[in-house]
Amino acid sequence: MSRISEAFTDGPAFVPYLAAGDPSYEASLSYVEALERGGADVIELGLPFSEPIAEGPTIQSAIVRALEGGMTPTRFFEFVEDLDVDVPLVCMTYYNLIYQFGEGEKRGPGAFVRRAAEVGIEGFVVPDLPAEEAAPLREACDAHDCELVFIVAPTTKGERLERIMSQVSGYVYVQARLGTTGARTDLSDQTEESLARIADWDVPKAVGFGISSGDHAQRVIEAGADGVIVGSALVDIVAKGAERGDPPVTVASRLESKARELKTGARRGAAPPNERPHPERT
Repeated sequence: MSRISEAFTDGPAFVPYLAAGDPSYEASLSYVEALERGGADVIELGLPFSEPIAEGPTIQSAIVRALEGGMTPTRFFEFVEDLDVDVPLVCMTYYNLIYQFGEGEKRGPGAFVRRAAEVGIEGFVVPDLPAEEAAPLREACDAHDCELVFIVAPTTKGERLERIMSQVSGYVYVQARLGTTGARTDLSDQTEESLARIADWDVPKAVGFGISSGDHAQRVIEAGADGVIVGSALVDIVAKGAERGDPPVTVASRLESKARELKTGARRGAAPPNERPHPERT
């Protein structure tokens, strides 16, 4: 069993996302490390791409800040090497960067995954890669003991769902609602339906898109998820800190606190009502 799969075996997993290099290399290192202190079980690291079609305005802005700060695939791998965290890391990016990586005949998924594995990446989420065209990346992941996470949308059904679930590993990213990423004040009623469609597959199910509070995390786990994925609510903390010019240590503290809230909410969702941890005591 991989470390990513193991992260889902001891209660619900909390899987936060941040864009690497947002708003600067050094600040971003401290922000990712704060997420682990707050209870992250797996961390999704965004490798910025100029056309992030699956992202809403919050994460798009984070990607712009990271690109303006000089983040590139090569710099991303250096960033991963410099991180001081113990939890599994998943690279979330777009296929063009993977396809174009390397030189000459060595260019492509094999070169990208090889380098990623060398620095400590253990899995990949590639939102714009159709399952029908994923064989080269799937083969590269298999060759380097990495997981390949696919996204299942509320509209993913039938043969396409079967194809995705036959290739997914680590966990399946269950998209809670249609549209792009972004924090919401409500939860989609599509979550339970999406989880029910994939209930028979033996792979952890982590729900993302729109989760922004401990209460949301609790309700997602109560709906049957094995984990929660949170991006925009955390990226928003980074953005506001950058706008105000707050010291990175202050922003890191806020991220750690928010992560703890989300992790506690997930744990409440998995516990019997009379054993649920109190938010202020965890």
